[in-house]
Amino acid sequence: MKHTPLYHIHCKLGAKLIEFGGYEMPVQYSSIIEEHHTVRRAVGLFDVSHMGKFELKGSGAQDFLQEMLSNDVAALTPGRAQYNVMLYENHSEIPDGGIIDDLIVYCVSPVHYLLIVNASNTQKDFAWLNKHLPNHLVLTDCSDELTLLALQGRYAEQTLQKLTRLNLSHVRHYGFVHGEVAGVEMYVARTGYTGEDGFELCCPNEFAEELWNGLLEAGKEFEIKPIGLGARDTLRLEMGYALYGHEIDETTNPIEAGLGWITKLNKPSFKGKEACLKAKADPKRKLVGFEMSGRAIARQGFEITTQSGERIGKVCSGTLSPTLNKPIGTGYVALEYSQPNSLIYITVRDKREEARVAALPFLSKERRQAAHTAEKISKTFS
Repeated sequence: MKHTPLYHIHCKLGAKLIEFGGYEMPVQYSSIIEEHHTVRRAVGLFDVSHMGKFELKGSGAQDFLQEMLSNDVAALTPGRAQYNVMLYENHSEIPDGGIIDDLIVYCVSPVHYLLIVNASNTQKDFAWLNKHLPNHLVLTDCSDELTLLALQGRYAEQTLQKLTRLNLSHVRHYGFVHGEVAGVEMYVARTGYTGEDGFELCCPNEFAEELWNGLLEAGKEFEIKPIGLGARDTLRLEMGYALYGHEIDETTNPIEAGLGWITKLNKPSFKGKEACLKAKADPKRKLVGFEMSGRAIARQGFEITTQSGERIGKVCSGTLSPTLNKPIGTGYVALEYSQPNSLIYITVRDKREEARVAALPFLSKERRQAAHTAEKISKTFS
C-alpha cells in the first residue's frame, strides 16, 4: 500500500487510517461529524496527495484534450481550470460513453496542462491517454512527485493569505496562479470538493510537511483542524458532487449522471459523443438525490423500488447529512420516478423505507444560510 508524504504526520495526529485508491489515508482524526462542521463553519485542511497528477506538454495539447474530454477545453485560458469527464469509445468490453474518470484540467498555457485525476484511476487514465497520444506530445505522470493539499472553509482565504504575497482575492473560482506560499513556489487554485470557498495547493513533495504545518499554524485563530476522507465524503454528498465508483463509473454516461453541463455536444467531436447524443435523445434513467422520511440510512447498492416493490433503481451513495441532520443519498431511478418530491422506497435491512426525490444540491444557498442562522441562535442561548 502506498503512502503520501504526510503519512507520518497523520499517524502522529492519531488519525484512523483506511485503504483508499491504493493509499493508506486518514478517514478521520476526531469524528466525521465534528470535522464536517469545522469545514462548514470555519476552515479545514485535507491531504489529497493520493490524487493522480499528469502534465501534458507540446504544440497541439489543447486539440488533443478537446478530443479526449467532454468539456470545451478550447474555452480555457491560462490561469483557468475546468471540470471534465473522459469517456470510452471503441473499447472491446465497455459501451461507448462509459465514464473512464472525472478530472480537473488546469491550463498553464495552450501548450502546457496539468490534469488532476482520481487516485484509483491513475494508471487506467494514463494508459488511455497514452494510447491516443500523438508522438509530438509529452504526457508525464507526476503523481508520486507532487503533494496536493486542500484548504476549505469560509476562512480559507484569510488563513492562506498569511503565508503569501499573492492577492488571493483576485483568484476567481476555478482560477489558479503559480506563486510563492510559505517561501515555496507552487500552484494555488481556487477549487475544491466541499461546496465551501477554498484552495488546492500543489507543491513538490519535499515541502509537504512545511506547508501542512504552516497552514495549521496560520489557521489557529479560526480553529482550523485536519480533516479526513470521511468528512470529505459527507461534504461532497451534501453538494451533490459525483464520486467515481459511486455516482459515476464505466457503466454510466454523463447525460444520465446529470453532467450534461460539462458535456458539450456542440463540439465537432470528442470520444463518446455519439453515445451521449443517443442518451440525450432517449434517456432511460436519471441520477437523483433523495431524502429519507425516517432515520434509516441507505447505502450504496441498496435497491430502490415503488411502494409495491417493483424495482426501479439502486442507491449510489447514502449518509446522514450533518448540516441538515437527516439521511440523504443519491441513486439512479427510472425516468418516470425522477421528478422532485416523487415518492420512492429503499430496502434497508429487509424493510422498505420511504424516501422522497430531492433537487440537487441538497445544501442550497437558502438551506445553508438557514443552518448558519440556526447555529448562531444556538450559540447565543448556549
